[in-house]
Amino acid sequence: MRKIIQIYKASFSGLPKQAWLLALVVLVNRSGMMVIFFLTLYLTQNLGFSVTRAGYIMGVWGAGSLFGSYLGGWLSDRWGTYRVQWMSLLWGGIGFIVLGRMQTFQSIAITLFILAVIAEAFRPASLTAFSEICPPATRTRGLVLNRMAANLGVAVGPAVGGVLARMDYAYLFWVDGMTCLAAAAVFIAMFQHGRKFKKIQTPTGTQRMRMLSPWRDSIFMGMMGLMLVMGMVFNQIFSTWPVYLREVHLLFEDQIGLLLAVNAIFIVILEMPLIHRIENKPPILIIAAGTVMLFSGFFILPFGTGYGYVILTVILWTFGEMLVFPLAATFIAGRAADENRGQYMGFFTLTFSLAFVLGPNLGTRIYAAWGPENLWLGSGIVGVIVCLGFVRIHQAVCRKALSIA
Repeated sequence: MRKIIQIYKASFSGLPKQAWLLALVVLVNRSGMMVIFFLTLYLTQNLGFSVTRAGYIMGVWGAGSLFGSYLGGWLSDRWGTYRVQWMSLLWGGIGFIVLGRMQTFQSIAITLFILAVIAEAFRPASLTAFSEICPPATRTRGLVLNRMAANLGVAVGPAVGGVLARMDYAYLFWVDGMTCLAAAAVFIAMFQHGRKFKKIQTPTGTQRMRMLSPWRDSIFMGMMGLMLVMGMVFNQIFSTWPVYLREVHLLFEDQIGLLLAVNAIFIVILEMPLIHRIENKPPILIIAAGTVMLFSGFFILPFGTGYGYVILTVILWTFGEMLVFPLAATFIAGRAADENRGQYMGFFTLTFSLAFVLGPNLGTRIYAAWGPENLWLGSGIVGVIVCLGFVRIHQAVCRKALSIA
């Protein structure tokens, strides 16, 4: 027991106070993460939309996220991350409450698009802020702290959201909106006009290499292509996955919400010690291994039944998620300079927003036309291709390092 405590103390030591304050804001905000997760079920069961039509709506969220993600990173380099974060939280909270009042396809689509632009600007600003205030030696764990706070919130959000959905879906929109507003209040109170933000300067010896534009960084762009494909599969969690669990495994909303809580609890308990143990390993190879686990969690869905079996699939893709996303964010932050890190992080989050546009749309089409089993089996095949792609990225990084040396 003492050794376990020592491992946890070592994992969390050395992180700046500002990182913990930012994590508190993320925790409050993500505790209300319930509308987007249950939106497909809300549209199909409450408003009577078809699965395909609901997929279009989810694609609208992704389209707005595209603009919001890149805009949030671009504005972070120009306005600073403080201003972008509090404005996103404030107006996003109002937007979720307004969204709950919309009933028609057109009104929901328009409101959701605007809300996505506003709400998704927070993510690149938050990632950039963590990258700025954490020294390079602790940057990976700082970004893990961000994810840990988000997932601790998700452990609460979907679980509570499932209970609220069974009572009345209207409660989801109000609770999600109010937690955004609460997060904005906490953020403004904690940081007092941004005076506590202090940038960590990148060592000058690496500055020349890192001033490359994201669009001209071939390694970065190749990695974003692979992350796009991965995101398209991973985002089935917000579209076809809950529908499949409801229709095939006959699970109720609260049971589905608890599955996301299992995912979040595993991340909160295990991710920081896991990353602390592997943070000095070759990151791209670790990401490649995590890719196999993540895709396998979806691939094996048709091969078993029962709630326990579904939990096992969640645990499998959760471990893949823990190996992929924090190391990917750290690798990308390390390729950027202080002056353009917001653009890199904006592009990173934009990639997942694009995946949210393409993934639900394509996933629901495959689900409706060819059946869910083919969707999950196809995910496994795609996972092998993505894994091999990351191996090629690792080889390119090694060649680049040798040429610079």
